[in-house]
Amino acid sequence: MTANIKVAERKCYINGQFVGSGRQFAKINPVDGTVVAQVHEADRAMVDAAVRAARAALKGPWGRMALQARVDLLRKIAEGIEKRFDDFLQAEVADTGKPVSLASHLDVPRGAANFRVFADIVRTYGTESYHLDTPDAKGAVNYAMRKPLGVVGVIAPWNLPLLLLTWKLAPALACGNTIVAKPSEETPSTATLLAEVMHEAGVPAGVYNVVHGFGPDSAGEFITTHPGVNGITFTGETATGAAIMKAVAPTVKPVSFELGGKNAGIVFADCDFEAAAAGMSNAIFSNTGQVCLAPERIYVERAIFDPFVAALKSKAEALVLGFPQDKATNMGPLISRQHREKVLSYYELARKEGAKVVTGGGVPKFGDARDSGAWIQPTLWTGLPETARSVREEIFGPCAHIAPFDREEEAIAMANDTPYGLASTVWTSNLARGHRVGQAMEVGISWVNCWFLRDLRTPFGGAKLSGIGREGGLHSLNFYSEPTNICIKL
Repeated sequence: MTANIKVAERKCYINGQFVGSGRQFAKINPVDGTVVAQVHEADRAMVDAAVRAARAALKGPWGRMALQARVDLLRKIAEGIEKRFDDFLQAEVADTGKPVSLASHLDVPRGAANFRVFADIVRTYGTESYHLDTPDAKGAVNYAMRKPLGVVGVIAPWNLPLLLLTWKLAPALACGNTIVAKPSEETPSTATLLAEVMHEAGVPAGVYNVVHGFGPDSAGEFITTHPGVNGITFTGETATGAAIMKAVAPTVKPVSFELGGKNAGIVFADCDFEAAAAGMSNAIFSNTGQVCLAPERIYVERAIFDPFVAALKSKAEALVLGFPQDKATNMGPLISRQHREKVLSYYELARKEGAKVVTGGGVPKFGDARDSGAWIQPTLWTGLPETARSVREEIFGPCAHIAPFDREEEAIAMANDTPYGLASTVWTSNLARGHRVGQAMEVGISWVNCWFLRDLRTPFGGAKLSGIGREGGLHSLNFYSEPTNICIKL
């Protein structure tokens, strides 16, 4: 069902023009292994040209543009995404293999919504002012004004390509910055389509630049080490975040990182059983488990442990692993066969560590084109100790280990016993306990009786190895702009 997709050409976008490269790589559809795009990889000279274009735009029309005009452009970009909804949907699905039902309700709508949200926020963003008494009694007035950070390097992940790219672009542009963006090599398409929307909306040349490529000795490294880049925002693996920190250290660039996680879910016996089972199943298996916020460690109060494991098993086995366009499909493939090898290595490791496989644990067989894709079975385990690597290391696939607990304090201790601290989800009908346990989680976002419910004005990010800084609302604007204090003697 995907064999008829036309092979697209994804060029870089620099200074308002699409630019080809002498070196290209194939983007493979994870559904059936076919080539869906030929992508032009940027070399160092192309990244340098993008940075120079971005710096020039800061001093050009973009730098002189009034706030209201920028806000109007953000809204036009949102409208442009919606006008080309089907194009973005097709590109997102071709790159990721995720079901149309998911991408059409989450990825593309949020891509447009991010621009509208930050257009609204930046219009009402206040600054500080203070009146200072002085010895001569005349006083002084201090006030802050916000200036853009400058040229921002945006390095986006492959799991939610459009959503997470625009989550960074919208506040950065709202604050008056210019962008050099590198989408993941696995998902180059929607970032490229967004360049067309930006151009049609009237965004000046050089404001938004897209350079395709990889990390080391490619576009990612060229951006992070470029002296003309003023800051880096990155979502991805913790190890990559650490490498970026080393790269930016000589020029002391500010960074905003949302990194890996080994998230926990806690289910108390007094929960709404059906709601908790449905919610935890969705959290574990949504987007084939390729969500940084997904729980891979589930702790269930012993009184309901066996029936809850049975309920999750039933829901996992009811998932429909189908072609993206099929309405019944609710789970797609992993992003690539290479990533599948990583996830499968953990499936095998869990067995060696003594896990009882509740369901899954392998590769499904279809007897059609999907057998050439990157499909994997949704998988659940029990029986592992908390010290097992499969319980401590991020897998980033549709899997979770389920363990029992007896006391609230025990559940909290196990959930927090991790070097990561991104997200948690707690299920209980006891309001006091929900507040108490939710607040005790050592994470950036703690959900109670829900998962992935987001108010885009709230702080979002990770603790410990899960990130640096916060995104969302004013927190994003605080990263993408810098205050200058003006002191006037009266």
